[in-house]
Amino acid sequence: MELKGGRMVRGRFRETGLVLAVHAALACVACVMIAPLFWLLCAAFKSPMDLFHYTFISPNPSVENFFALFHHTPLFGRYVVNSAFISTAVTLLQLFFSSLAGFALAKYEFRGKRAIMTLMLATMMIPGQVLLAPTYKLIYQMGLVDTYWALTLPAIVSVFGIILFRQSMLQVPDELLDAGRIDGCSEFRLYWEVALPVSRPMVGAFCLVAFMGAWNNFLWPQIVLQSHERFTLPIALNQMVGLYSQEYGSLMAGTLLSILPVMVLFLILQKEFLAGLTAGAVKG
Repeated sequence: MELKGGRMVRGRFRETGLVLAVHAALACVACVMIAPLFWLLCAAFKSPMDLFHYTFISPNPSVENFFALFHHTPLFGRYVVNSAFISTAVTLLQLFFSSLAGFALAKYEFRGKRAIMTLMLATMMIPGQVLLAPTYKLIYQMGLVDTYWALTLPAIVSVFGIILFRQSMLQVPDELLDAGRIDGCSEFRLYWEVALPVSRPMVGAFCLVAFMGAWNNFLWPQIVLQSHERFTLPIALNQMVGLYSQEYGSLMAGTLLSILPVMVLFLILQKEFLAGLTAGAVKG
């Protein structure tokens, strides 16, 4: 009995040591990943004289960079509104069409369904840069260059989102939908009031991914936008990079302000994002 008890104690110590080692390794990785963000935060509140003299925290914190940012870039607030509007519109449109298509592919059987799925998966292998020229030609022929429509219309359908919602809505019980049909629900109402609420974790995860993609999009807005009043934040930050001189403090302040909305959105949708990542990982 004593030998067995000693083995149990050693096993517990070994398991505890393994857990502590894993947590220590994760803490080190977290510190490495957080270090650039912490440096950005510190740099935004440094004076121009202290920017390159201190690695992280300056003994004389200052908000001079933020005043300089709005002085040299008076339309910065407009750029924030532009990015917020376009990102929100793209996210809502992608959410609606992707979830609607995912519901159809998950719960209906029709001719050509397998071919459509194969074609959709094939399109995901095409780099987005390959489609820039034909997409621009189409937008130009429609007369939508230098408009918000040029940023919204090409992005309203996401094949990635359709696949995600299809996998999520496969878990919606068919009996639940049949019960709704017996109660007189239309097919669209079944999608809107039954299937979509059940897939709420995936909705939160997809909204975060779609918003971040639209918020950080740089190449396509740089191509189709010409008026400064319609610029988005990535373009505005790129315009701050000078040829012979560079206001690093203002650039750090602008970058910090540009990531705050995404951070707030992640904190709001954190539970849904984590639940959406693990959705479908366990079969019941």
